[in-house]
Amino acid sequence: MTNPTAAMIVIGDEILSGRTRDSNMNHLAKELTQHGVELCEARVVSDDRAAIVQAVRDLSGCYDHIFTSGGIGPTHDDITADSVAEAFGDHIDIRDDARKLLMDYFESRGVEATEGRMRMARIPDSATLIDNPVSIAPGFTIRNVHVMAGVPAVFEAMVASVLPGIKGGAPLLSQTLRIDRPEGEVAGPLRKLAETYPDVSIGSYPFNDKGAFGTNIVIRGQDGASVDAAMIALCEEFPNP
Repeated sequence: MTNPTAAMIVIGDEILSGRTRDSNMNHLAKELTQHGVELCEARVVSDDRAAIVQAVRDLSGCYDHIFTSGGIGPTHDDITADSVAEAFGDHIDIRDDARKLLMDYFESRGVEATEGRMRMARIPDSATLIDNPVSIAPGFTIRNVHVMAGVPAVFEAMVASVLPGIKGGAPLLSQTLRIDRPEGEVAGPLRKLAETYPDVSIGSYPFNDKGAFGTNIVIRGQDGASVDAAMIALCEEFPNP
């Protein structure tokens, strides 16, 4: 059975400028792998409405699930919610369910419900809310697009909220072997191994350890027996000294 597929859209000028280092993609990839969903593509776009709309339209038709991060906060440049609504031709405004969540949260903490803060209650009409146990302001799901915050702690909480509702496939299993030879010396045997075990993925990742070149070989697959068999064959080809 083929696993469901996913893509991620990372939104924000601060990512593209190098001011902020993105960690959300790494977290999402790990969580999806364990859940049996294959993350196939990631795209980083600026805080530009047309760019966000185009990315959503491009990717939502290609993959089973799209995850976005960033741009749903209270400031003027947080335009993700409006852009995603536009991508699907949906109306967006402050919604009563999101307003109540925010108002209850603000009142319990004596926080003023400013116009900026209430922007976080702008939700497309056809969307369902994504729970945010960290700072209460919700994300949302519209069609196959899950719209989430960019702050890592909030993003991770939202991923945890969404994943139970997504049907996954078989988790991707992996094993790694370190070979103290440069990648050029292992390329030929690896090609033959890949031909012998076509149902697993074999990746090679070169490294330099104190001036000595070597290669980490990672074997991935959904069937544990196939991964084991390929790893045994690899160990026989490159036995430890």
